Amino acid sequence: MQPSRNTTSSGKTEIFRMPSADATVPDLMNAAKPVYPTLTIVKGPHLGDTFDLDSDFITLGRDPSNSVFLNDMTVSRHHARMNLADIAQGRATIEDLSSLNGTWVDGAIVSEAELKDGSTIQIGTFRMVFHTTRRQRATRAED
Repeated sequence: MQPSRNTTSSGKTEIFRMPSADATVPDLMNAAKPVYPTLTIVKGPHLGDTFDLDSDFITLGRDPSNSVFLNDMTVSRHHARMNLADIAQGRATIEDLSSLNGTWVDGAIVSEAELKDGSTIQIGTFRMVFHTTRRQRATRAED
């Protein structure tokens, strides 16, 4: 949202900014507070799809029986497995299941890796972002 500019009778420009705590501003980002981690596709087929990761172990691959079905020939049938059993303690991992094209986390090919909030996962042509919950934190640009 751009601040509006008004010119006063003295010719000076005043900038008006709506206070962030204004009750008329809808709370779109915090309305739903899910408890599950998520995986969102940010590049590749099915761009924008988000998966709720609602069990301790999540499988990813081209086989439709996987928790996260990634339908593309660059993905192995059973490509990777995520361990979210200790997510309450802040621990999550992903393990490559001897896939043909590998599993990449934050730009590095891995056999197993720790995941943190905001980690990127590349499997075949899919680039995904892992979030410990769907709730986004508001960021503020430095003035």
